[in-house]
Amino acid sequence: MHQPRPRRPRVYLAGPDIFLRDCERVYLDLKAACGRLGLEGVEPSDGGLGADFAGSDDERARRIYEGNIALIRQADGVIANLVDFRGLEPDSGTVFEVGFAVALGKPVVAYGVPAGSYASRVCTAIACTQDASGVMRERGSGVMVEGLGQRLNLMLACSAAIESTAEAALARLAKLLPANRELTTPSTSPRSRPTPPRAR
Repeated sequence: MHQPRPRRPRVYLAGPDIFLRDCERVYLDLKAACGRLGLEGVEPSDGGLGADFAGSDDERARRIYEGNIALIRQADGVIANLVDFRGLEPDSGTVFEVGFAVALGKPVVAYGVPAGSYASRVCTAIACTQDASGVMRERGSGVMVEGLGQRLNLMLACSAAIESTAEAALARLAKLLPANRELTTPSTSPRSRPTPPRAR
């Protein structure tokens, strides 16, 4: 009887790295680290859009969104770069991808998170004070600063493991995934259509 060929577990490489000038090098390094652990790294999709794409920005955005949704559905796990991005919070698109992967039951391991608690970082950047009940608040606005000692918003801290580096995140994720899986043909339904390789 014909046995399905095993394939390496696929890891979606979430993060704002796609916006960097040297993103190609970053993804090559991440994919190489995946390969050393018997994993297949999958970078975010550009929706299969070539240089000659003549559609609107809305059409481009929709294609990129659908491409990345499909890749996360096809992945076995996710590592997510949750570094502070343009402020004190991770990239919002990456946060969405983490939540989507968790909702699908896929393991997620984060990296790039600054040391210390989120509250301590906020209080370093913004004048804060404790109110009469001991709650930390921004001095100017009175908005509560989330506490509980978590390194990120608790919805992230409680849904994803956190490691210090991408390599450590991959090593932890590798332990959560089977050594190999049966090679199957991805579904071509509208919700999980395979995405063409990234245009270069």
